[in-house]
Amino acid sequence: MQPSSFIIITGLSGSGKGTFLRALEDRGFNCVDNLPVSLLAKFHELIVKSQDEGSKAAMVIDVREGQTLAEFPAVYQDLKKNASLEMSLWFLEASDNVLVRRFSETRRPHPLDPDRPVLEAIALERELLAPIRDMADHILDTSQFTIHELRQRAVQLFEQREGRHLLVSLVSFGFKYGVPIDSDLVFDVRFLPNPNFVPELKPYTGADREVVDYMNSQEATHEFIDHVHTFIDFLLPQYEKEGKSYVTISIGCTGGRHRSVFIANAIAKHVAVRSYRVKVSHRDAEKTG
Repeated sequence: MQPSSFIIITGLSGSGKGTFLRALEDRGFNCVDNLPVSLLAKFHELIVKSQDEGSKAAMVIDVREGQTLAEFPAVYQDLKKNASLEMSLWFLEASDNVLVRRFSETRRPHPLDPDRPVLEAIALERELLAPIRDMADHILDTSQFTIHELRQRAVQLFEQREGRHLLVSLVSFGFKYGVPIDSDLVFDVRFLPNPNFVPELKPYTGADREVVDYMNSQEATHEFIDHVHTFIDFLLPQYEKEGKSYVTISIGCTGGRHRSVFIANAIAKHVAVRSYRVKVSHRDAEKTG
């Protein structure tokens, strides 16, 4: 039976807490938005007493709580110390530029102080939430996520894990478009021979047979993959021992179409046969700019 879970989501206004919460609701979590801090222990008690052994609860606590938000760190620490459930605190954030843009797009005032300029309110909120951020079990920067992508990320992180191993997310990308912000490990494969400079291979991606054959014909490819496999075979069990439920490994080349795609797929095959869960995404494979 899946153990009961008690998830608290907090963070900056505009960072996507509501989207994150709704995604968990779709996965069977009992969800409450803007739960008063004073009711946190009571809500925990209700979940503990639930007849459903595998019940899951998630709630958002943020600056809408007002002055009583200052009580949250002590309440949370006391609750976690005596909790009967698997508890975790998630802090969502984003860059100032992204938050300002999101508020501008929705035309909503900042909930902390509608009379302040949005950027000033964001800075004040960061200051107020700093103690909570410091105690968070997980910090998720949502700056590069669309709403759809954030929902997918939440589902990926909290899908039921009964009898299942670490989730290994492999992301190929192009350095020219930026490194994925949620990377735990980054491998730079720009040193490998570049199929983009072979005219007949340029239209393809690293998932196509033509490029796969080309990459497999390079000695450096095999040497690199062997070293990466050895490293990963050591590292992933250590992550599991630490209690991590997921790890994101990003592989980058110049444009994210050829070498990184090939290497990500090769690593995915190696990891999958070792009973880990694997998710592969090729972020920039379809970009041509």
